[in-house]
Amino acid sequence: MKGFWSRFCRHKAAVVGLIVVALVLIIALIAPLLYPVSPWKMVQRPFLPPFANPNFPLGTDTLGRNVASGLAYGARVSLLIGTVSTLVALAVGVPIGALAGYFGGWVDDLLMRFTEFFQTVPSFALAIVLVAIFQPSLVSIIIAIAIVGWPPVARLVRGEVMAQRKREYVEAAILAGQSDLTIITRQILPNVVSPIVVLASLMVASAILLESSLSFLGLGDPSVMSWGYMVGAARTVVRQAWWLSVLPGVAILISVLALNLVGEGLAEALDPRSARDAA
Repeated sequence: MKGFWSRFCRHKAAVVGLIVVALVLIIALIAPLLYPVSPWKMVQRPFLPPFANPNFPLGTDTLGRNVASGLAYGARVSLLIGTVSTLVALAVGVPIGALAGYFGGWVDDLLMRFTEFFQTVPSFALAIVLVAIFQPSLVSIIIAIAIVGWPPVARLVRGEVMAQRKREYVEAAILAGQSDLTIITRQILPNVVSPIVVLASLMVASAILLESSLSFLGLGDPSVMSWGYMVGAARTVVRQAWWLSVLPGVAILISVLALNLVGEGLAEALDPRSARDAA
């Protein structure tokens, strides 16, 4: 673990990204303490510009709602959807990829054709259709993002498991009489965790972008405040109140960029060649 952190910290941009992600997470967790009033409640006159009132440092929107409160509560929604949808995608993609890579043959063909079925439609278009069918809500958005996100996971895990399947330790486990399930879960998967972790960090960033895009189009959960909703609601008043779309847009940009930097740092820190070089 010490060696991992030392390799990760060598990637300065990744450290900055981790700090930014930690700050966003902290803001999301303490949002109810920072802003006890609902972000949907009118608290001042509409179109109050930033820094015009110390009580509302980021101004107000078209309905007089606190922009800073909306950003804080929007962070909760973005991180929740990004994290949960990624976990669901991993829960689906990892077993499918592991089974396909381990058994090969007709099992591999069947599972990969099933995976390709979900990749024939562009991810964003499929997510729009799914959310529209199930009605916009946090659950439907998470399910839609997970459905479009698990195929890349399955393909990655399949390739990694196929490479590990030929290793001597797997052959030794087979000769020792271990079951296929035991070999997959206790022998192979622990050795392919690194690329999965890296992909998961990038998937969280992609999920945040996808949720923001859906909310921008009016397909977000109408009962929760999100960054995408804030950008979408302000698109008709960009010239009159630029901050209403710029501030949540910057929040999305910074969060996604930070997560991508963390992913790059994890890729470098978990790379065996990087570990050998450090040694």
